Amino acid sequence: MKRLILGTAFALAALTATGAAEAKGCIKGAIVGGIAGHYAGHHGLVGAAAGCAIGRHRANARARAEDQQAMQPAMAR
Repeated sequence: MKRLILGTAFALAALTATGAAEAKGCIKGAIVGGIAGHYAGHHGLVGAAAGCAIGRHRANARARAEDQQAMQPAMAR
């Protein structure tokens, strides 16, 4: 129980200490992946790494889609 509380406190401290992160989606994905990995056989670090990669991929895909939508009206002129 101490490890869970300590880990949560460390994660919250790390999240509040950072400014604007360039790795959009990574932090949220790492938190979710770490929790899922922990409950799926105590593989929290592996889950966090996978969650970060997936979160970053989705953020990039969302950014590309927004860029394409912004370019559509400009190209229609």
